[in-house]
Amino acid sequence: MNRDELRAAQTPLKQRYRDDPPCALTPLSSSATFDRPPTVEVATWAGPVRAGLHRATGGDGTDACSGDMLMEALVACAGVTLHTVAVALGVELRDVTLRAESTFDARGTLGVDREAPVGVMAPRVTAEVTTDADDATLERLATATERYCVVGQSLRRPPTFTVSRRRAAAGAPDSAPAAVR
Repeated sequence: MNRDELRAAQTPLKQRYRDDPPCALTPLSSSATFDRPPTVEVATWAGPVRAGLHRATGGDGTDACSGDMLMEALVACAGVTLHTVAVALGVELRDVTLRAESTFDARGTLGVDREAPVGVMAPRVTAEVTTDADDATLERLATATERYCVVGQSLRRPPTFTVSRRRAAAGAPDSAPAAVR
């Protein structure tokens, strides 16, 4: 997609969202079901993925780690955002490689130390590019990518978690959800 094609695709959307802000609220979702303990099968765009414990928390390394999946989502979003911003600004980037990295303290998630953080710490995305653009332009690309990357911005706020019980119809097994919070 070149600059003109990008503008042609986005201009009517931007105008629509200016005219009718509620229509810009775009639903996103994912779902998972329990698989063999302690794993879940996550429905993804590319097909089901079994996620389980990281080796640092008792996994055997045969399942996807949700922390790595988070980094995959971050690098994907950052890459698409960077690419889109570069196209919009007319900046040619060649031979681009992106990497998302972070660490987590296994003591936190295992409950070994209540003072240890739970979650990824200081996630960072690095993009190495070949370009004729100057350093100020590269900084502008980095700033815009950070600002407009949905996954990156989402990491600033924790999600809400709810566990609900399915309520059974008379004489049937549990089936209707009832939230417990």
